[in-house]
Amino acid sequence: MKLITLTIDGVEVKAEQGANLLWAALDNGFYIPNLCAVREVDPPFASCRLCFVEIEGRNAPVTACTETVSDSMVVRLNTPRVQRLRNTAFELLLSHHHLDCGNCAKNRNCELQNIASRLGLKLRLKRFRPIPRELPVDSSHPLFTYDPNKCVMCGKCVWVCHEQGTGILDFAFRGIDTIVTTLAGMPLAEVECNSCLACVAVCPVGALVAKPGVSIEKGKAMVAHRV
Repeated sequence: MKLITLTIDGVEVKAEQGANLLWAALDNGFYIPNLCAVREVDPPFASCRLCFVEIEGRNAPVTACTETVSDSMVVRLNTPRVQRLRNTAFELLLSHHHLDCGNCAKNRNCELQNIASRLGLKLRLKRFRPIPRELPVDSSHPLFTYDPNKCVMCGKCVWVCHEQGTGILDFAFRGIDTIVTTLAGMPLAEVECNSCLACVAVCPVGALVAKPGVSIEKGKAMVAHRV
């Protein structure tokens, strides 16, 4: 595969011709916030709208996950326009997210917290009012719990459930009412879940979490033990 040279924030880096810009940047040590990116997914979900960058010669910022690299490409990660778009997208996510960090099983291991820390943002709303969903938490499954009120609609659990599981998770409804759910909203204990826990492993926030005493073998998304 041919290697090309591109410049990211003034630093020349090498990447394979036609590689995805987001992964090329991340693989070379540059941080671009993202919630929905999965390396194996093509075309990308591009749902979180956090990975905006500016490319020289383009009229407006673009999402890095939807761009491919090319020779002599010049990319800027933190311009004022990028920051405005990125910060707005982050706050919109928070407006629809049940913030309960102190009681959340993913506290200190949450990608929303990581993004806020890396970008110097606050986990509170400044411009938008909260839009709580107040949906029931599904704790029917013996191994994990699903709280749709904490879901950020990244789509990772839907994808991995269809890849490794039995395809029981999918999106339902449209617009602001969109949720990740099972067919007809059936409890997780009543559908054909194979308990692979792949959905729990990929969830970047506290929407899908293992129950106490359940652990996941890293990289395999399997139940390692239960006390």
